[in-house]
Amino acid sequence: MSQIDNVLHEDRRFAPPEEFRERAVLGDEETYRRMYRESIESPETFWDGVARELPWSEPYSRVLDWSQAPRARWFVDGRINASAVCLDRHLPERAEKPAIVWEGEPGDTRTLTYAELQREVCRAANGLKSRGISRGDRVAIYMPMIPELAVALLACARIGAVHSVIFGGFSAQALRDRIEDGSCCAVITADGGWRRGSVLPLKREVDAGIEGLDFVHTVVVVRRGENEVAWTEGRDCWYHELLAGVANECEPEAMDSEDPLFLLYTSGSTGKPKGIVHTTGGYLVGTSLTTKYVFDLREDDVYWCTADIGWITGHSYIVYGPLANGATVVMYEGAPTTPHAGRFWELVEKHRVTIFYTAPTAIRTFMRLGAEHPERFDLSSLRLLGTVGESINPEAWMWYRDTIGGGRCPIVDTWWQTETGAIMLTPLPGVTETKPGSATWPFFGVDPVIVDEQGNELGANEGGLLALRKPWPSMLRGIWGDEERFRETYWSQLPGLYFAGDGARRDEEGYFWILGRVDDVINISGHRLSTMEVESALVSHPAVCEAAVVGRPDEVTGQSICAFVTVAADVEADAAFGAALREHVASEIGKLARPAELRFTDALPKTRSGKIMRRLLRDIAAGIESVGDMSTIEDYSVLAKLRDYDD
Repeated sequence: MSQIDNVLHEDRRFAPPEEFRERAVLGDEETYRRMYRESIESPETFWDGVARELPWSEPYSRVLDWSQAPRARWFVDGRINASAVCLDRHLPERAEKPAIVWEGEPGDTRTLTYAELQREVCRAANGLKSRGISRGDRVAIYMPMIPELAVALLACARIGAVHSVIFGGFSAQALRDRIEDGSCCAVITADGGWRRGSVLPLKREVDAGIEGLDFVHTVVVVRRGENEVAWTEGRDCWYHELLAGVANECEPEAMDSEDPLFLLYTSGSTGKPKGIVHTTGGYLVGTSLTTKYVFDLREDDVYWCTADIGWITGHSYIVYGPLANGATVVMYEGAPTTPHAGRFWELVEKHRVTIFYTAPTAIRTFMRLGAEHPERFDLSSLRLLGTVGESINPEAWMWYRDTIGGGRCPIVDTWWQTETGAIMLTPLPGVTETKPGSATWPFFGVDPVIVDEQGNELGANEGGLLALRKPWPSMLRGIWGDEERFRETYWSQLPGLYFAGDGARRDEEGYFWILGRVDDVINISGHRLSTMEVESALVSHPAVCEAAVVGRPDEVTGQSICAFVTVAADVEADAAFGAALREHVASEIGKLARPAELRFTDALPKTRSGKIMRRLLRDIAAGIESVGDMSTIEDYSVLAKLRDYDD
């Protein structure tokens, strides 16, 4: 019962444009194969060669200690500082190069060069030290997407404090849960931040979240929204006042490679959020190398990852990976459709963005809004596109390629997780012949396998459980304060293997296709169907913009398919259209996949990072109340409307 039926077929394929391949950082498959083979057969030799490019303050004595698996120790005894890797190593050569190009939602802009960013980080680090914050302390960061957010991360890293970034849309209770779990002694926040035309009162949420938590002795507040805030004397301090008069230099703390760099919380389906622990040396090695090769990074690139730094994508591919490589990074504060539906494309044109990395959910939203919005802007600067967060269905992939990339930009469809720290499966844009919807090949050092529930490897096009056989540098080192949960969650189901929680298949050419969370697989009369494949069939209908598929209990078949569907504004979602859509799915992938129920909706319940919350949809389809952590949901009104749905 652990195999997932393979019902979706995709025959389109796209080789890297020859002009792109000729200039690529890595431009031929033979070199990739050779490097990948070395990374698997001689991993310590491979990673030693990579790690030596970073500025270690003390050399490591050993590349990997795996004797206490699943506890890994990478670059044993080495000392390094993440802030120095991202900033100091680029001076003076890149002193005047823009490091962060920032745009606020109202249209205000700032640019920080590498010299300016390094100076600001040193001043912030000295300000934190003046409040008694030091190596090993945990610092919560709850901020809008402003340059001071990146500064806060790097300032904590510079003095050896462990940062715990909490997305700026979380509630006071979600804040409290995470601050309590990490025993954070300080919070860095802002008075407010812009989102969809309004100022979100962040300081107010912090005040409510830490009420009664005596171990929080400092709240640093950046002035951004200019909204009124309450004030607790002695505890609260303005950021600009804290930095007034401090030195512009701060020696980076020499951190052990295995010292924690940050905590990042992921939602628990039935329990409290999990504080994922990432350490310093291995994480920096993994994020810097993936950024270099996956995004084919060049000195003159303008790189924009649209994620929020509150999520792992923002940690790894806005801050640490790009800055370690000396890139120019675009940061944007606001929503993608504020003040108009073409806001992202306006910024691409304005800042001449060359690399654009976003989520499939955002792409499907843009599809629904219509091609007329990107067509208003000059997107000719783009040379590479990327996707992250969940599987992208082939039709959205094609729209992205043709409408945004003009048919000329390779797409890197990346699979990875908060827990992996860095990209695991991905095309390399100058090498890989891509297939719409496939994450293609493993990155260097990544040894993935598709297995059944007993750990037996499956053959080509047999869907099963996606697991990893070898340790990798950027891997999680635990769940904060809960060793047993760490082992049980990730290492117990398939002994000796890291189980990612996702289903996947590998085709006859070795390409990986992510089939979604195993929890989302639907079992119909003994056939296990991937929700991703049924959703792709639905979205391939020209009238459908987005779809989420879940299983609901069925007395005859065990489960049946319930589909939640959003359609184009000019489509009448009546019974006739529903019947036609069911037949479309049957013709695309077979009668077994025909939805038993279709629910048409204006929106789907999503996390604030844009992922569809299928767990909640399963509960709605089954007619039961939802339990577990719901702190990440973006809009509770969407959930209420779906519960009140009347066919």
